[in-house]
Amino acid sequence: MLYHKAGRTALLASISLATLTVAHPAMAQQGGASPPPQDDAAEATADSAASHAPVSNEIIVTGVLQTNRQDMLSAIGVLSQEELANAVRPSIGETLAHLPGVSASSFGPTASRPILRGLQGERVSILTNGLGAIDVSNTSADHASAVDPLLAERIEVLRGPQALLYSPSVVGGVVNVIDRRVPNSVPDEPVHVAADFDYATAANQRSASGTLDVPVAGKVVLHADGSYSKSDDLDIGGYALTPALRAQALATAATTGDPLYAESAAVRGTLPNTAAETWSAGVGAAYIDEGGSIGVAYSHLDSLYGVPLRFATLPGEEQEAPRISLAQDRLDARAEIDPEGGFLEKIRLRWAYADYVHSELEEDGAVGTTFLNKGQEARLELTQARRGAWSGATGAQYSFRDFNVIGDEAFLPKNSTATFGLFTVQQFDLGAVKLEGGARFDHQGVSAHPGTDQPQFFSGNRSFDTVSASVGGTWNFAGDWRLGLNVARTGRAPSAEELFANGPHAGTQSFEIGNPDFAVEKATSIEAVLRGRGDGYTFEASAYHTWFSDYIYERRTGAIEDGLPVYQGTQGDARYYGFELQGTLTLARIGGADIVADALADYTHATILDYGPAPRIPPLRLLGGVGLEGMKIDARAEVEWVDGQTRTAPLETPTDGYTLVNAEVTWRPWGEDRPLSFALSANNIFDVDARRATSFLKDYAPLAGRDIRVSARVNF
Repeated sequence: MLYHKAGRTALLASISLATLTVAHPAMAQQGGASPPPQDDAAEATADSAASHAPVSNEIIVTGVLQTNRQDMLSAIGVLSQEELANAVRPSIGETLAHLPGVSASSFGPTASRPILRGLQGERVSILTNGLGAIDVSNTSADHASAVDPLLAERIEVLRGPQALLYSPSVVGGVVNVIDRRVPNSVPDEPVHVAADFDYATAANQRSASGTLDVPVAGKVVLHADGSYSKSDDLDIGGYALTPALRAQALATAATTGDPLYAESAAVRGTLPNTAAETWSAGVGAAYIDEGGSIGVAYSHLDSLYGVPLRFATLPGEEQEAPRISLAQDRLDARAEIDPEGGFLEKIRLRWAYADYVHSELEEDGAVGTTFLNKGQEARLELTQARRGAWSGATGAQYSFRDFNVIGDEAFLPKNSTATFGLFTVQQFDLGAVKLEGGARFDHQGVSAHPGTDQPQFFSGNRSFDTVSASVGGTWNFAGDWRLGLNVARTGRAPSAEELFANGPHAGTQSFEIGNPDFAVEKATSIEAVLRGRGDGYTFEASAYHTWFSDYIYERRTGAIEDGLPVYQGTQGDARYYGFELQGTLTLARIGGADIVADALADYTHATILDYGPAPRIPPLRLLGGVGLEGMKIDARAEVEWVDGQTRTAPLETPTDGYTLVNAEVTWRPWGEDRPLSFALSANNIFDVDARRATSFLKDYAPLAGRDIRVSARVNF
């Protein structure tokens, strides 16, 4: 995955700010397109020193107050239009996995969620255009997110005060996937088309995506998009099982005489049951005027994917080949008003409704367990007009989820969750010093109402009130160097899954027991950030420490229920700390091309007091690359080194380290105009057996082996 690099310096220096208000191939060639209302459009400025570099003048658009990246109080991650072209994968987790501080759950190539600083699940919010994904990917690592990265224009990973606008728990952060299904600008062309075509050898993956925007009468924009991806079982760089599990399986085969265990030990080269087929389609329309805009969109996502096998290695174990059939229908609406004068500069309302269902299919195609989720979310945001050094925004958010699990492996009762929140963020620009603070109050009600045939489940209601706040500032102490500090105190209400679980969970191969008496999980965190740049270089460093109280985790009891190990929900204290570094250096300028080196490093250390190391924490990672960046041709090679993870939770197995080598070349026949580009990349060139410590399946399912990818992209 080759996208951690400095941008196209000479190119971006020649593009006007108006052009850069759009951050996706679908709009990048619109030339004089009308500037969109500033909500989900990605806006950036650039100079000759840096473009997509970590400390450029890029504008971060997640958050009501769009903020220069240099002034952000926490380390962030951004995949812009150009970087997404090389980074995009079938899952949101794999798409983001090379950003600093980001790993992935790696439950197969399709079901992979992002892990931020070792935190996942309920502690990481995945959004689409600022609203929740409204799926059940937080329930289990084998559940894919209902967000299609193939149609993303831009993805931002945000922490700090502005993240409070979306979630009371900003310790992990929010991932906002931005698309244009509700149009936010009027293209100049009579018809604007963008299309991507990709092929990858590791899974014989064939994918295509496209968008269409048509302006009508100057103020109405019609939009349509779609994507399709199909892949076979994933090629891997060695055996499916780790050496320890292979030895265990062979010993069992010798003892029992059952060939199943020997067959498990012999699986290599291809990871069974990982094929997938996914498609999505959407239509939207918007009326856009100087005084505001209003728009709606409908989208459908459909996916059928396999979950990697947990191979049998011990006597009595069985192995299954489950597949998941997923579908979501979603409606989105957005309205925006730009008042003339007065206290408010902008009034924005967003709303989304989704009907989600997925069924877990047995080997014979029969439906085992079905997950049903209907939900909606609404946000009202009031942006204040700037008054001297003071700017800010205030708003309200409401969400509702009606969730049910049906089948023999239903580990949750039918339940519903309603949340109402109030939030504000305020900024003060004092020149060299910029201050920012945010606060949020949430009331959450969770109800469990099991059927009469489910006496094992809790029945009743829980409610929680949480208050979260974050404050910090940045200091421009020299030239283009800034130092930032941010302190936050957050509260997260436990989810229905954490409160009410009581049953076998096939996805994680565990019998999960929640606790309806859980209290609010609280966290105090501090983070320092240093950003700087100069002639031909950029640098960004962050260090963080978080103290949790009433931290919710699962503790293995040692009991066995329904043939599965029992994990009991528990609360305790926890400590997370770590750092992230990234930078770029222009080594030489030859004609119109730059030779640029880049590097990143990240590390997380996590401990649950009175228990031990937290489970599935990413180890130290180093990544470095050197590239040629020209008007028509880019070329780059990189090396990623990941340390072994031996600091493991009780009963968790260690993970070996690995080194991956990747290379890529991109050709743009028409140079800087970029209506057409072709790319050829080779990932994991040496076919290394690599396993992520963050994966539930690390001992059974390694990452992809050697993968040759070719792609073509067009915008006109």
